[in-house]
Amino acid sequence: MTDADPVRLYRAVRLIRRFEQRAVELVHGGQIVGGIHPYLGQEGIAAGVCAALGVDDVVAGTHRGHGHVLARGADPARMMAELCGRVTGLNAGRGGSMHAADFSLGVLGANAIVGASGAIITGAVWARRRQGQDTVGVSFFGDGAVNEGMLLEAFNLAALWRVPVLFVCENNGYATTMPVVGAVAGTIAGRAAAFGIPAVEVDGQDPEAVRVAAAAAVDRMRAGGGPELVEARTYRFDAHHTFEHAVRLDYRPPDEVARGRARDPVRIQGERLADDERTTVDAEVEATLDAAVRFALASPEPDPADALAYLYASGLTARAGGG
Repeated sequence: MTDADPVRLYRAVRLIRRFEQRAVELVHGGQIVGGIHPYLGQEGIAAGVCAALGVDDVVAGTHRGHGHVLARGADPARMMAELCGRVTGLNAGRGGSMHAADFSLGVLGANAIVGASGAIITGAVWARRRQGQDTVGVSFFGDGAVNEGMLLEAFNLAALWRVPVLFVCENNGYATTMPVVGAVAGTIAGRAAAFGIPAVEVDGQDPEAVRVAAAAAVDRMRAGGGPELVEARTYRFDAHHTFEHAVRLDYRPPDEVARGRARDPVRIQGERLADDERTTVDAEVEATLDAAVRFALASPEPDPADALAYLYASGLTARAGGG
């Protein structure tokens, strides 16, 4: 099921890169309220992992989740509208940056609770397997989640029940501003080994290397091998959150940032294409995002009168409180 086409893989990383850059511009312009957690620099992980999945597989992400949603094929226009809080968004403007989901594509949601994706995906895949479906799931999380009990409990259950979940740690070296070396005793791969879960480390800046590692893991899991972990070493090019653009937090040495940015996943994958192929993809991505921004900004904002809608899956509308 894996998609090994280098052009499509480049299109995915380029789309995520330019989507995030355009979203940052909308934050600065006031069209996206509250800011975002940019995925800039980590595009190769979402693109590479999702290229290894089938249409019936499921994923769940993190607060830095736009790349995961886009890599699964979500409409960039509806995603941009979601970030802008418009009714045409993937979730009618109610999920926003940190809770975007598209169940039609198996995207069970970005999540602002650190480590929560592991529990969500383990349960979702277990349920689908009980129904006879050949589903594999992916839990994306950051290095800051590896000490969270919820994630370790998901490791335990996935290993006990042999649930085919690919746990993908996007290790960018920092949990917000805390360096991983000051927060994680032992190793991240060692966390998985404690539960008997096979683990591999991969260069998260190389989209093709990520795809190969993910595809091998997915094949083994689909054949009954149980869960696996991929630790993708990466580097966040931008701020943890766009509020840093204003407050100018100083916690990463300039030379470290320069070294991290030198290994650009968009450039690495782009160099595998002919110049004309890369130029064509770049133009297509720009046209797509121009249209996405126009669509988002032209879409209506939610009516405050509908604030209590969608609270219940049954469609029941909550009763307004007394004045």
